[in-house]
Amino acid sequence: MPRPRHCRYVSSAPSVTYFKPRGIPMRELEEATLSVEELEALRLADMEGLTAIEAAGRMRVSRFIFGRTLSSARRTVATALCRGLALRIEGGDYALSQHGSHSCCKEMNMSKIAVSSEGPTLDDEVDPRFGRAGGFVVVELPEMKVDYIDNGESQMMAMGAGIETAERMARAGVEVVISGYVGPKAFDALTAAGIKICQDVEGVTVREAVERFVRGELPFAEASNK
Repeated sequence: MPRPRHCRYVSSAPSVTYFKPRGIPMRELEEATLSVEELEALRLADMEGLTAIEAAGRMRVSRFIFGRTLSSARRTVATALCRGLALRIEGGDYALSQHGSHSCCKEMNMSKIAVSSEGPTLDDEVDPRFGRAGGFVVVELPEMKVDYIDNGESQMMAMGAGIETAERMARAGVEVVISGYVGPKAFDALTAAGIKICQDVEGVTVREAVERFVRGELPFAEASNK
């Protein structure tokens, strides 16, 4: 069963959505379609000159997904230019990253974030383990209300710690998990519960991790750590 497709964040909706070659009547014109997130990938990479890591962070996707989106966008534009097609910009799976508006995704409203932590406070280090993390600092946005979930029982399990921890997150009503390593079984359990995952986060405090998430610098993972 394919994983659910996550939306991509864009800075704003396009103000111009149709381009046509000069001298060809509309009735004879064929079209190519560029999605809104493909336009955003072009803007970030080719207009702003951001690196793949920077651009992926802006759109909250992995570098692989950003690269695939950018490649598709460039192919569509090249096809339109070389074959004399009109270019229509519409559709896609995206949400606006500013001004509180959105087109299709619920991520903009996510407010309960759980960060695997080596201690119970915002100033403790992120625990790079998910399943066997000592605990999770739970932050409710935008108030930054803090709670703590002890994960000691999962630490003592010989097997299934990741799944048990994922179930603990679901019972707590967590909407996003931030951690370092999230294995395949834990990833699947979190995904099945509708919980988004930001992984490969370590070497920072819980507070710094949450601040990076709020700024849109942590992409949602579409596959587990291997």
